[in-house]
Amino acid sequence: MEPDFLLSLLQIIAIDILLGGDNAIVIALASRNLPEHQRNKAIFLGTGLAIILRIVLTILAVYLLKIPYLYFVGGLMLVYISYQLLVDQEEENSIKPGKSLADAIKTIVFADIAMGLDNVLAVAGAAHGNITLVIAGLVISVPIIIWGSKIILHFLERYPLLVYIGAGVLAFTAAGMITSEEAFASLFKDNPALTYIVTAFIIIGVMLLGWIRNKVFVKKR
Repeated sequence: MEPDFLLSLLQIIAIDILLGGDNAIVIALASRNLPEHQRNKAIFLGTGLAIILRIVLTILAVYLLKIPYLYFVGGLMLVYISYQLLVDQEEENSIKPGKSLADAIKTIVFADIAMGLDNVLAVAGAAHGNITLVIAGLVISVPIIIWGSKIILHFLERYPLLVYIGAGVLAFTAAGMITSEEAFASLFKDNPALTYIVTAFIIIGVMLLGWIRNKVFVKKR
């Protein structure tokens, strides 16, 4: 396994865990009113369909990002997503429990699609066109998300610094997308120092702005 492949795989796993934690909560909420034997079916069937759709959407995004300037635009969107990860406040959860197995599965799948667009974009950017990375990352990280979501959320709440590290990972991915844009190939490929400067600027900028925003928000509260 090449170092670049391993680094990208670790990025994708980190992104999936970071942006996918809420999906496990959706699964629990959507199936909570079902009988025990149907609850497990809803979890496995709903999650299975959601994973398949997530893979399809991510592969589609990988190909779409080959269109000129979309890598750059996607990178800018991911910069915003990484910033929002730091400053978003918890909102009241409005996921309604399904009354039947079919309702619960439908809720899980549609909620995953609605909540997973940022995940799709981030994973597509980190994969750099490698479909194997997309599939491998999801296969490894989804079980972690489902079975370890409570542990993950516990540590994120207990150690806020982990959220900043996660935002830094997203910002790093965003910087990679921006500097990998084919339209800017001559600018970055011939000048590695500029690539490092832009990457550092984006990562530090996102984390610093998020920290300042949170400090101001806390004081106002």
